[in-house]
Amino acid sequence: MEILPGSPSKRVGPFSAHGFATALATGVVLIAASVVWLAGCNGVVNTTTNSNGSSSGSGASTAPVITTQPVSQTVGVGQSATFFVIASGSAPLTYQWQRNGVNIAGASSSSYTTAAATSSDNAAKFTVAVNNSAGSATSNIAVLTVTSAQQGNGAPQITVQPASQTVTAGQSATFAVAATGSATLAYQWQENHVNIAGATSASYTTPLTATSNSGEIFDVVVSNSIGTVTSVSASLTVNTSTGGTPPPPPPPSGSSADVTTYHYDNLRTGQNTHETVLTHANVNSSSFGLLGAFLVDGHVDAQPLYLSSVAIPGKGTKNVLYVVTEHDSVYAFDADSVSGTSATVLWHSSVLAAGETSSDDRNCGQVTPEIGITSTPVIDRTRNAIYLVAVSKTSGGSYIHRFHALDLTTGAELFGGPTTITATYPGTGANSSNGNVVFDPSQYNERPGLLQVGGTIFTTWGSHCDGGPYTSWVMAYNADTLHQSGVIDMVPNGNEGGIWMAGAAPGADASGNIYFIIGNGDFGTALDSNGFPANKNCGNCFAKISSTMPLALTDYFTPENTVAESNADTDFGSGGPLLLPDVVDSNGVTRHLAVGAGKDSIIYVVDRDNMGKFNSSKDNIYQQIGGALSGGVWSKPSYFNGVVYYGAVGDSIKAFPVTAGKLATTAASKSSHTFAYPGATPVISANSAADGIVWVVENGGNGVLHAYDATNLATELYNSTQGSNGQFSANKFITPMVINGRVYVGTQTSVVVFGLK
Repeated sequence: MEILPGSPSKRVGPFSAHGFATALATGVVLIAASVVWLAGCNGVVNTTTNSNGSSSGSGASTAPVITTQPVSQTVGVGQSATFFVIASGSAPLTYQWQRNGVNIAGASSSSYTTAAATSSDNAAKFTVAVNNSAGSATSNIAVLTVTSAQQGNGAPQITVQPASQTVTAGQSATFAVAATGSATLAYQWQENHVNIAGATSASYTTPLTATSNSGEIFDVVVSNSIGTVTSVSASLTVNTSTGGTPPPPPPPSGSSADVTTYHYDNLRTGQNTHETVLTHANVNSSSFGLLGAFLVDGHVDAQPLYLSSVAIPGKGTKNVLYVVTEHDSVYAFDADSVSGTSATVLWHSSVLAAGETSSDDRNCGQVTPEIGITSTPVIDRTRNAIYLVAVSKTSGGSYIHRFHALDLTTGAELFGGPTTITATYPGTGANSSNGNVVFDPSQYNERPGLLQVGGTIFTTWGSHCDGGPYTSWVMAYNADTLHQSGVIDMVPNGNEGGIWMAGAAPGADASGNIYFIIGNGDFGTALDSNGFPANKNCGNCFAKISSTMPLALTDYFTPENTVAESNADTDFGSGGPLLLPDVVDSNGVTRHLAVGAGKDSIIYVVDRDNMGKFNSSKDNIYQQIGGALSGGVWSKPSYFNGVVYYGAVGDSIKAFPVTAGKLATTAASKSSHTFAYPGATPVISANSAADGIVWVVENGGNGVLHAYDATNLATELYNSTQGSNGQFSANKFITPMVINGRVYVGTQTSVVVFGLK
């Protein structure tokens, strides 16, 4: 449960909860455009026509011709595969994918992403029929090969996708990818899905471009001995060198041009290692400072997200900052337009239905004065969608949570949404009826960020104000239909166990396993033959669940004093998780580790392949470090260049190196400044391993942005009290977001932006 350190009652939430920063892996699906879109409840009306203003199609129709066939794919167990086709012919073209000759429901785009593969999917055959009014064409067969790779085995995972680029004719464009996995990773870049000779590194720079290159698409296949994964496609836009409105500047070569999820990637590392603008030399009070603010209509308690080079109808190609608020609003800003408190709003959508308001705070200060969108959304650029969860209140006093997908370019609702969130699960725990636990929307907030794994969006649920009755919910939704595809309750036969993690998001590994830390709640100390709680209750657990359906607990860790910790509200789940990139121990064994800490101030390092479960006499865990932190954790750690960074309550920001597969038991460096409740959640910007900067926000009456040298936290490069114009209102769990030379911070009325003056 969420209480102030030292508070005498676990039922009291005596403070406002601003800034629950939260978010997942991208799947690959394209959205069919409609001619007229009337968005149901958000008040947005959009019309789409051809660039010349005429309707598509004239003269004799031409039957479809497939110009690029689907390609066979090889993946490991737990990975998804993406098949795509390119066809010509008179518009509109329609698509229908088939598996082993049978239509796949909803697979009606030019690409199709499978669910996480199992061994039974090996040798499945995929085809697609392309149709229009003049005829049809059926593709060649593409075969899915599923290797016997096991979960957590080091198969490739793309952590930073290639981003679309906009250049002027005569310039080159650079596309870059970041990936993890067991050595050695191999790269093959493709142009319009055809291999580019010699393009076999983690980045690819085109020859000098011409306007005829505009519209080409680029992706990269990353492989090793275990599996293969294909990136999302990034487009190239080439503008003429004279005339018209100049395009936004392209991101620096090799930069990470999109931020689509909480803390940059599904490992939740919090690192952007493609930042080439901000350096140790220019982040100082002379060169760097507050540039302005994007004003909004409510508290910004979620991390902002960012896309480069988005084509906005009628407004050109823009770099876009996406912001959600507790007033149930979603904003798309021109990220390059801020000047003081003036900025260009590309679109603004309310996700309230007619006659509704945002939720009141239900007489509790945890989130106040209103509750709307608290968690960090997730963006799927290939689906042209931003996914989010919002709560509202009807005129009759009922509370409703809905799952939305909005068009990235217009803010219109997609896929027939939104979906009202309801759930039941077998159990006899709190708020159960007739053998099922029932999800009561008035008792919950979706506080952790959303997570995307393949074509599924995962939501995790914390209680509202710890008031009860409540239990512990994880829900999965199909990214294409918004239909609920899976539910699991982690405390189905008990009480409590809310998932909140100081607003952090669940993590996922390359095999699609999902990791999160559960708050205090009932735990079944009587174990079954496999070491799992016999009564299915896993309160206060560091949990690992499957991302395939049905959702199931596959491993966990909880401390040997877990019952005492829950009874005292010293929950493990006050902090969020960090999944480390692969490390090699002193015996040459590759380890897949995760790090978490909570109110007891102990750092727990778990082996994701064998988390340790429960032992009443001794924690069977990979590594347990006491005394390294001076206070409890209401934040999450981050990672950069072999170092884990923590910001506990009443403590300095501390750096713990990872050496020979072990986390240091004492900090190698720390900041001279200490951070009061709730501590701080760091993020790191760097240009590969150079110019590493640790960014944290201090939350008090006024917020303070701090920047530290990542190699020595005793060196503070900048803080926003230096100078006269760096003040902003603080939010409780907010985390900065750094991209392309700018630092964005959510506040109670805006997103403030810092950068080079």
